[in-house]
Amino acid sequence: MANRLKEIRRDADLTGRQLAALSGWHFTKVSKLEHAVTSPSEDDIRTWCRHCHTEDQIPDLIATLRSIESMYMEWRRQLRAGLKHVQESSVPLYERTHNFRIYESAVIPGLFQTAEYVAATLHIATDFYESGGDIDQAVAARMDRQRFLYHGGRQFSFVLEEEALRTVMGSRDVMLGQLDRVLAVMSLPRVSVGIIPPMTARKIWPGEPFWIFDSHTVRIEITSAHLTVTRPQEIALYARAFEWLRRSAVYSAAARELVRHAIEDIAAT
Repeated sequence: MANRLKEIRRDADLTGRQLAALSGWHFTKVSKLEHAVTSPSEDDIRTWCRHCHTEDQIPDLIATLRSIESMYMEWRRQLRAGLKHVQESSVPLYERTHNFRIYESAVIPGLFQTAEYVAATLHIATDFYESGGDIDQAVAARMDRQRFLYHGGRQFSFVLEEEALRTVMGSRDVMLGQLDRVLAVMSLPRVSVGIIPPMTARKIWPGEPFWIFDSHTVRIEITSAHLTVTRPQEIALYARAFEWLRRSAVYSAAARELVRHAIEDIAAT
């Protein structure tokens, strides 16, 4: 946002002081907005564009501002409402989505986690974020979301790094049960599961996990927060990344063989 405002001012051949004077602002306000020291209001955007003769950009800039304000949700802040609330907050988005494209680099996707695997990951989360919480209720809420795999005619395309099969959550027995569940999900209609072997020549580098909901929303999880992306240009970039990741994956019998090898290796430890 700050960079776009700066570009608009420069294209209008105005200095920061000139724009501030036209807008009736203190001369430092333009610099603060352009260096992201402060965030613009919607009225600021309208004023900026009016004096720079770019009124046609106002709707997109305001939509971007609203997206920025809602896209960054810090995990600690979300967890104050409880683990169950975090799990249930995604349900409306799932309900209105028909085509899911999901990339996971290190863990099994929530839509086919076992209850024991869910509990193990949530215990790690509560310890790490020092949040405490209603783990049993949160496990039930996440397991309830798996109904979307079976109802509504939705399409699911998953791409996993093989590391996700071998990253032990909870215990060896938890992982063995989880990998059996992966094999079961791979046989479901309308579900595609691809796995990227670690020694394959990559089409694109491994990246952060992300979920694409139809073509209207992308959610990305990082250590401090989850991000919600709604700008079409960014969604298109994630869709392109997913397609390139998909090309690196193996499917069907080859993918099931990777799961079976992981089961054998974990069972032998």
